Amino acid sequence: MKYFLKTIALMLVFSTISIVSNAQDVSDNTITTEFKVSGLCNMCKERIENAALIKGVKFAEWNKETKMLMVVYKPGKTNELAIQKAIAEHGHDTEKVKATKEAYDKLPMCCEYRRSDAEDH
Repeated sequence: MKYFLKTIALMLVFSTISIVSNAQDVSDNTITTEFKVSGLCNMCKERIENAALIKGVKFAEWNKETKMLMVVYKPGKTNELAIQKAIAEHGHDTEKVKATKEAYDKLPMCCEYRRSDAEDH
């Protein structure tokens, strides 16, 4: 019984060490960046954040007031330009990639940020 308890205790210690080292590897191998993305409302926020979550992106958060998107991604799996292209494909202009007319025209009317009378809501 004593041997059994020692074995379980050792397994727990090694598991904990393994989990902590893996967590450090993940955080050390990511890049955090911010860039401007055009949008107006909470529907835009949801669309932008979902569009940014391509393979390799761990986190995406768009701020409606500042129009800035913060993304955390793994550089071996994706890059900033690929993320911006994915967002533009969903109708939102970024600093480096403008949405096509076709993608922009698919946005709901309340999300059409290029209109001269467009307002945040």
